[in-house]
Amino acid sequence: MRWVRIMSKQELPDGDFVRCLKAEGRKLCLIRHEGKLYATQVTCPHAGGHFSGGWCEHGSLVCPIHRYSYSLETGRGAEGQGDYIDLYPTDMREDGVYAGFRVSWLGRLFGD
Repeated sequence: MRWVRIMSKQELPDGDFVRCLKAEGRKLCLIRHEGKLYATQVTCPHAGGHFSGGWCEHGSLVCPIHRYSYSLETGRGAEGQGDYIDLYPTDMREDGVYAGFRVSWLGRLFGD
């Protein structure tokens, strides 16, 4: 697992939010819902809607285009959707918020 700092503590908004950002060339969506931080992919797999206009309800991230929803705990789409979103672990540290990215064997060969 490779941990990347995605936001400093000073940049972290108060309260619940959905914010898409870029860190070290990777795009992701950082979410605080009911006091817990989550990191997901940026776009909805259904129709490519950008989660920056999305919101959270009942523990799920809702896409602003067609209202498809995805569990923030598992990434699974609501019943009948048949899709999912990628989730990344988060860690709050002294110098900010970090997201964890899996490193493939190919990435290990080339230093990623």
